[in-house]
Amino acid sequence: MELSIEILLLIGFLSFVTEYIDATLGMGYGTSLAAILILMGFEIHQFVPPLLISQFVAGLFAGLSHHYVRNVDFSPGSPDLKVAGILGLFSIIGIVIAAYVASVVPPEYLKMYVGLLIFVLGIVILVTVGRTFMFTWGRIVALGFVSAFNKGLSGGGFGPLATGGQILSGVETKSAVGITSLAEGIASIAGVIAWMLIMMTMGETGLILPLTIGAIISVPFSALTVKRLHARNLRVVVGLAILILGLIIVIQTIVMA
Repeated sequence: MELSIEILLLIGFLSFVTEYIDATLGMGYGTSLAAILILMGFEIHQFVPPLLISQFVAGLFAGLSHHYVRNVDFSPGSPDLKVAGILGLFSIIGIVIAAYVASVVPPEYLKMYVGLLIFVLGIVILVTVGRTFMFTWGRIVALGFVSAFNKGLSGGGFGPLATGGQILSGVETKSAVGITSLAEGIASIAGVIAWMLIMMTMGETGLILPLTIGAIISVPFSALTVKRLHARNLRVVVGLAILILGLIIVIQTIVMA
């Protein structure tokens, strides 16, 4: 697709909207924007590296913004920072493996897997609203690996699993959103490097600037929105968003098969 000024402005606007949703609910940027770019005529190998670059920058900025307004505590030695670090570390492993898998497995199978996994997670979150769960580091390690594996396959799928999984692992909802933003930034830059080394491509580099600028502008608005939302209401919205995103991916995969 030719990157005209109109197309670049549209992509920047879409990046703003989807990153606002992502940094508010802990998901939606990579998953929904990847689907939109496919519908616009872009191939996966064209947009995944630019998408990962933009999310690296926006993810770090979002994590700092959530910390600044006290949605999450990333002070040295804090539990939230430790969770983000563990998620980020095991995300690197998962995303590198995913980059290799993406080079050998048909894309329709990858999308169906990601969609079904996210859809089921959304259902679990909704039916367990009001319940609390015991925190375990083992769940966080598994979350980091599987979430990043999803992201490395398609450019999306990290946020729904990481945010929802943290909630089901005992992490407070607002903290889970901020932690996911920071961990996803770490996972994203690992994904860029993996794509460069394994797939030998940086994608369509003209997409990098509009995606990144649009995403960054949205972040402060997201942090303030999360600060004002009640935790229980946020959990319901997160569960619904995860379920809908998963369903969209499944339907899109079936229709385009």
